[in-house]
Amino acid sequence: MRAVAFVGFKKSGKTTSLEAVARELKKRGYRIGIAKSMHATFDREGSDTWRFSGVADYVLVKAEDTDAFLFKAKDLNALLSMMPDVDFLLLEGFKSIKHVPKVICAREESEVKELNDGLGIAVSGVIANDESDRIEGLPVMNALRDVEKLADLIERKAFMLPNIDCRMCGFDCYNMAKLIVKGEKTLKDCVVLNQRAKVIVKVDGKILPLKDWVQELVEKTVKGMLSAMKGYKEGRKIEIIIRE
Repeated sequence: MRAVAFVGFKKSGKTTSLEAVARELKKRGYRIGIAKSMHATFDREGSDTWRFSGVADYVLVKAEDTDAFLFKAKDLNALLSMMPDVDFLLLEGFKSIKHVPKVICAREESEVKELNDGLGIAVSGVIANDESDRIEGLPVMNALRDVEKLADLIERKAFMLPNIDCRMCGFDCYNMAKLIVKGEKTLKDCVVLNQRAKVIVKVDGKILPLKDWVQELVEKTVKGMLSAMKGYKEGRKIEIIIRE
């Protein structure tokens, strides 16, 4: 999955820019997922779904206009994992996100400077109606006039790091993401994404990075323990789930 965040302040053109790019990528045959960060309360206090959420882990809502799946994600990884089968994940908002590149939507240059944390790949939104070609070193692309160029850029530049800060590559995910945006590193430099782990440990759905020697230790310990049990047969995959 590749991802990019459309970030900006209110009325900066985030929704318009994202929608235009989503339509263009969809036209190119990609499966598209969209995640939106809202400041409003979606499941208002006192509603039926709010009451159900107090006792259930997940609530499925069937409505006339749309369907909804309500749950409380423990972290951003858990939230984004709800869409594992898309080619591109487009995020609206999420200004604080630090492991994906960003299209900065702005009304004026000062907003671009404030929002660019080293992960910007382009400037769009209201400010793109002006005649500037570059702002803060980033190409300015009007998502309505230049949607093909913006989609081309996103095809080349979109990515998503694991956001677990394992530092197995020598950096946390934020600094690795900045290096990828600069062109000094690639996703191939992310150890977690490129290692074929023999042992995978997940805690509440989040992968716990294991160095090679730890994987070998866990593998031999588990296999040695199971081999002494009646009925155990050597298999290609062993699953152990521990619930509290």
